[in-house]
Amino acid sequence: MDQLPVVTLVVVVLFFLGSVDSSAYDKIVTHSRIRARKEGPNVCALQQVEGTKKKYFSTFLPTLEILYECCPGYMKLDGMKGCPAVAPIDNVYNTLGLVKAATTQRYSDISKLRQEIEGTGTFTVFAPSNEAWDELNPVTALEDNVNIELFNALHYHMVNHRLMTKDMKNGMTVTSMYNDQGILINHYPNGVVTVNCARIIHGNQMATNGVVHVIDRVISSVTGTIKDYLESEEQLSSFNNAAFIAGIMDKLDQPDQFTLFAPTNEAFDKLTPGFMESRFMKNITFYISALVTYHMLNSVQCAEAIMAGSVYETEEGSTIEIGCDGDSLTVNGIKMVLKKDIVASNGVIHLIDEVLIPDSAKEVRKLVGKSQSIFSDLVSEMGLTSSLTSDTQYTLLAPLNAVFTDEVMADDEYLKLILENHMLKLKISLSTMFNGQLLETLSGKLLRVFIYRTAVCIESACMVRGSKEGMNGALHVMTSLIKPADKTTFELLDADGNFKIFLSLMETAGLGDLLRQNGSYTVFAPVDKAFEALGADDLDLLKSNVNALRNILLYHFSEGIIISGGLEAKVTNLLKSLQGKPLQLKSENNSIRVNSVEIPQSDLMATNGVVHVVKNVLYPTDLPVGHQDLLLVLQKLIKYIEIKFVSGFTYAEIPLTFISRLPETKTVIIKEKQPSIRTVTTVIEGKPSIKQVTRVIKPSGSKVEVDHATKTVTRVIGRQPNKVTRVIGGKLRKNLRLENVFIISLLKEESGKITRIIQGEFPYLQICKDLAMDQHD
Repeated sequence: MDQLPVVTLVVVVLFFLGSVDSSAYDKIVTHSRIRARKEGPNVCALQQVEGTKKKYFSTFLPTLEILYECCPGYMKLDGMKGCPAVAPIDNVYNTLGLVKAATTQRYSDISKLRQEIEGTGTFTVFAPSNEAWDELNPVTALEDNVNIELFNALHYHMVNHRLMTKDMKNGMTVTSMYNDQGILINHYPNGVVTVNCARIIHGNQMATNGVVHVIDRVISSVTGTIKDYLESEEQLSSFNNAAFIAGIMDKLDQPDQFTLFAPTNEAFDKLTPGFMESRFMKNITFYISALVTYHMLNSVQCAEAIMAGSVYETEEGSTIEIGCDGDSLTVNGIKMVLKKDIVASNGVIHLIDEVLIPDSAKEVRKLVGKSQSIFSDLVSEMGLTSSLTSDTQYTLLAPLNAVFTDEVMADDEYLKLILENHMLKLKISLSTMFNGQLLETLSGKLLRVFIYRTAVCIESACMVRGSKEGMNGALHVMTSLIKPADKTTFELLDADGNFKIFLSLMETAGLGDLLRQNGSYTVFAPVDKAFEALGADDLDLLKSNVNALRNILLYHFSEGIIISGGLEAKVTNLLKSLQGKPLQLKSENNSIRVNSVEIPQSDLMATNGVVHVVKNVLYPTDLPVGHQDLLLVLQKLIKYIEIKFVSGFTYAEIPLTFISRLPETKTVIIKEKQPSIRTVTTVIEGKPSIKQVTRVIKPSGSKVEVDHATKTVTRVIGRQPNKVTRVIGGKLRKNLRLENVFIISLLKEESGKITRIIQGEFPYLQICKDLAMDQHD
């Protein structure tokens, strides 16, 4: 009597010493005990799949019923809460009777296995539950042939050493006691452990000579590969032929870990007539390979390990979702599995009654989902499908249904243009997009791509996650309509009419070209009301200090285009202003703020940037003011921060290197002294040199003699557009613009003769081509 507690203590110590490194199974059991702690000691919470007898240790999925049972190895006592008693430890044979594996115990007795598992040695027994034997139809055949079939079947469930769940690694193969044949072990992150896809429902039941794991089905020996199974099953001949064409049969013969969803011949018969030919005619091997590998996973996914919808990457590269519906499996939400868990030496096969078609084998138009159905319908109604044939490469930028309001749908011509601007002429996949990329639409417009930390946007519309690639193009789902920009920031603000003061100050500061030139800028433009606290004298004072004005205005500019959809939510996005100080931009609760100033209107797209409207003038918090009069003006203007005063502080001069200089302004004055005598004077800004040429011009058609020493200014090339002012007959004519035209050329006499042709009222000077040009000065 005294020896039993000693043996029990030794085995328990052995169990705990071997359990230092816990597994996913051990962790989920521990978790379920914590969940059930209110039910008493050693009680585990389990969840039962609706409509089945399946029970899993609790992960608390809300759709499953919660049950409470004794944790493995513990027992109830009458009148006591929970499961306070531990099951007695005995040899493997007697342990089978304690863990609801009485049928396995009985078959061990019938097959003469009892003596072996009662004796010395160390064994691991994967014991089918009583229910598992009940579900096995040919069990009577095993009983009739106890000397061979039943004995061998039980030996296949045994390993000749102790194997705890913590020792069972995912994908490992252990050697059984039947002809050294392998048993495939899978240990999943959700705590499920399978043995040839049979789930361990009660693990780690310690015995004096080993350990017992109760499993939910009877397992059978495995000898062939997935390739062997495909070649032996006539109902899979169509898929077998496709796999042969795709060139993957050798791969399915390798010692690896695969899951194959194998469509039956009947599944292929369901396909639309001509499906294979219409899609695979050009590159049959490529597309059949995509079709076949879309049915393969590079891991073993047994049905018993799937408790809810999980997404897996296929060998083809895209993903499928595997879920469960009671005892059945679903693929991409469809109940299609005819037979599950056909175990091969290199994986598992599930037979399905539908062929899975990957996106890469579909036309792009077929990739459009329900949330973009209005876009798809309108493309058909507007007659644009002729541009979207299977032989054409294209990309669809499909907006969500909600963006097609009554206003958008009111004008068919405008609507057609909108649709064309959401269709690109080439296949543009998400992986090939880069910031600043230009995409040509079906209407010929160019769209800009903007890449941000958490978003990819085209103009002011950003993509929804889940871009797809089809056989002839790509599909990207957009949150809003894409509207190509057609105005510069200057034209946009000027046309609006609410930014007159801002534009005036920009011109005064010599920054007007920043709004007109090519580039990519984010502009925080204050409306006129932002300046309403300033009087005329205040504005004059502000304009008088050009350096201070530039510092203030350039703080409203940042290089690069930042739109609202590209902002990471609830995070302060730091932008470097052209003034040098940082701007803080934040998107939160459906509003955007810059330096805590609300942006009431955002994402006004221009050809050279984007405008965000602000109602306050922005100013750096750490930039002081050095003059009291300017401080008073800024205090009227900026009220959301306290501006610091540092006597004598002067603003740093900002080099305007970011402004592209255009040709400088010149003035050409043509003064007519007499009807036949004119003086031409060219003045170059800066420190101009002036040369005067006086010529006697006879009536039209006559020839003029010119002295050999007579010269005129050769070329005037500047950086601002040429402005011409003419005085003719004492009247002043202003602002005749000559864009990059050479006003006067040095002429050297050829044969002592020169001809000038004067057209109209002297708008241009046309020189005969046969005159030689001699450049001086």
